[in-house]
Amino acid sequence: MELFFMTLTTGIMVGGIYALVALGWVLIYKCSGVLNLAMGEMTLIGAYISLSFYSMGVPFLLALLMSLIIGLILGILTERIFLDRLIGEPVLTVIMVTVGLSFFFKGTVEFIWGTDTRVFTPPVFSIEPIRWGPLIIGQAYLWSFIAAILLLVIFVCFFKYTRWGLAMQATADDEMAALSLGVSARFVYAAAWSMAFMSAGVGGTLLGNINGLNISVGYLGLLVLPAVVLGGMNSVPGAIAGGIIIGLLQNFCGTYLDQYFPGGIKEVAPFVFMVIFLLFKPHGLWGWERIERV
Repeated sequence: MELFFMTLTTGIMVGGIYALVALGWVLIYKCSGVLNLAMGEMTLIGAYISLSFYSMGVPFLLALLMSLIIGLILGILTERIFLDRLIGEPVLTVIMVTVGLSFFFKGTVEFIWGTDTRVFTPPVFSIEPIRWGPLIIGQAYLWSFIAAILLLVIFVCFFKYTRWGLAMQATADDEMAALSLGVSARFVYAAAWSMAFMSAGVGGTLLGNINGLNISVGYLGLLVLPAVVLGGMNSVPGAIAGGIIIGLLQNFCGTYLDQYFPGGIKEVAPFVFMVIFLLFKPHGLWGWERIERV
């Protein structure tokens, strides 16, 4: 039972970070209907920016704040330079551009920071675990989970209670109606990419504190895709729930099935689960089911 509860706790905490990255997928899909295949590399860029500032002696929280500001700027630049002219074009065209962006971002990261694994030195979180009854929880997992949940709450409040957030939701619900009310589609798309850059960067930074940071962290963007599909491609609560579910699934498979299926069953299990889940609920748990009448 001790192993079960430790696996459960770790799964929930890692799932909270996955949910933060999944939010970036959902933001862009909600506003433009585009599946952003460069999300993993956006995660990587934000994490390396935080690491660079921290390595210069900047306190971690300030380094994280500066990476958020740079992520905001990079999101605007990416949308303006690469995607602004594609508004109104077929969705597949935009998706293929995001594939090109993923290679461009990855090459940029390798050119600037290299491919060797790097760690936050000195460690941001104490290596001394927190003992709570039979549970032993690493401080990196605990504080990363708290930070992820705090940022998720901020993003959700932004969507529900601010004028900009409501404008983004209106555009996602009905773009033509939003445009008729004076909402700028260009602003909405730029804001979505900026927030996606920010959430992905924070998620990558938190994971980098746990496992170290190298080019393979970009795989996280693809690993989070099952969480996005599970919750619903356009649902913010679905991204949160899906991230936690995938985190739990991955940790339980790694703990109980890896001994029977060696070779990384925990990395494959989310995608197998996603395929099976789509057979029964194609729109996810909270995804929109569009009804078209002829």
